[in-house]
Amino acid sequence: MFPFARVLWHVIKATRQPTFSTLTETHVSRHMCWPHDLDFWLELNNGRALSLYDIGRSAMAQRAGLIAVLRRERWGLTMAGSSTRFRRRIHGFERFEMRSRAVCWDDRFIYLEQSMWKSNGECASHVLYRAAVTDSNGIVPPQRLLNAMGQQAVSPEMPSWIVEWCRTEALRPWPPMPDALTD
Repeated sequence: MFPFARVLWHVIKATRQPTFSTLTETHVSRHMCWPHDLDFWLELNNGRALSLYDIGRSAMAQRAGLIAVLRRERWGLTMAGSSTRFRRRIHGFERFEMRSRAVCWDDRFIYLEQSMWKSNGECASHVLYRAAVTDSNGIVPPQRLLNAMGQQAVSPEMPSWIVEWCRTEALRPWPPMPDALTD
């Protein structure tokens, strides 16, 4: 089940933290791996890790003023792609820190990165998201979103690793080829 109570708790906590002056500031949150977050190997389930990343993004969006704009404009927020690396295990009752930030944007998408850090300083996982704000007509350009947020920001330069990920994603067939699903 999706951790609605945890999301709500972290968003409420974010309302008490300083607001961001730019979309690219980093939100840091602290978490614990509870028994209902575990898989059969008694470590953080990879699907639950992505749900926990939702918590970090929601709190980050609250601090950036994004949630208020989405409500006011009646816009939605969706993930249009992701790439995840899992490198270290997080075990039951282990505490960890999550870092969430927008890296850059182009004419359609905002690129977000998030990471989970163990107490010994090791990075357990890292995820890159391509996020889109939507309305009834489709994708809302990030510049229109920033204008609605009262920001006149220019995107930081897109890092080469995100440029290459975008280039590679553009080569991936969509929809998937039907015969590839049966092989």
